[in-house]
This record gives sequence, structure tokens and C-alpha cells, in this order.
Amino acid sequence: EVQVVESGGGSVQTGGSLRLSCTFSGVTLLDGFAMGWYRQPPGYGCELVSTITPTGATLYSDPVKGRFTISQANTKNTAYLQMNNLDPDDTAVYYCAAPLELRRVWVSPTLSSCNHWGQGTQVTVSS
Repeated sequence: EVQVVESGGGSVQTGGSLRLSCTFSGVTLLDGFAMGWYRQPPGYGCELVSTITPTGATLYSDPVKGRFTISQANTKNTAYLQMNNLDPDDTAVYYCAAPLELRRVWVSPTLSSCNHWGQGTQVTVSS
């Protein structure tokens, strides 16, 4: 059973920064798979934000490119999402997700709900 533990959410003002952390267990990421982050803004669906493979290859959704950076620890089962220059549109519950099949998730980066990925961590950006 895959388990993920997220931390690092909180409240900031526009332009602020937050760093999310995630550690997962119960799965080994094979070629073509990654870990990453989804988010679900209030009243909206679940959207893929970023992914990182064990080799360090990263991808980002257009709304966060240039502002968010995903990285991983040497253990490869811990990932971080550094979020800079935050905007109220970034307000959402953020969910760590693993394993993600890269070929599939970026073809269909939105889901009706993020509930599959657990409780998530709240990020609130005020203007």
C-alpha cells in the first residue's frame, strides 16, 4: 500500500513563499513513473502541478512555471515543492501523489477530484 505524508502548507500574502514536503513509501518508481503534486482550488477540479522522476526530470503546469520548483532528496522517496511569488490563484489543497505514470498524467492533467491522493495540505494566499 502506497502511503504519502505531506507537510508545509500554510497562509501567506501575495508574493510570499512556501515549501511543501512529501515522503512516500510502499512503492518503487520504475522507468516512466514519477512522483508529484496535484492541487484543488476551492470550487474547482484537481489539476496536476508538477512531477519529478527518480532521475530528476521535472515538468510543470503552465500556471506555475518559473515560480515553483520541484526537487527530491537523495533517497528519491521525498520530494519538495518550493513555491515562490505566490498569488491568490494558487490557493488550494495540495496533494502529493505517487506513483504517477508520466505518459498518462500529462496527457490528462486534470481530475474531477484529488481525493484519491489523501488529505493534502492547505495553501492559502491572501491579497
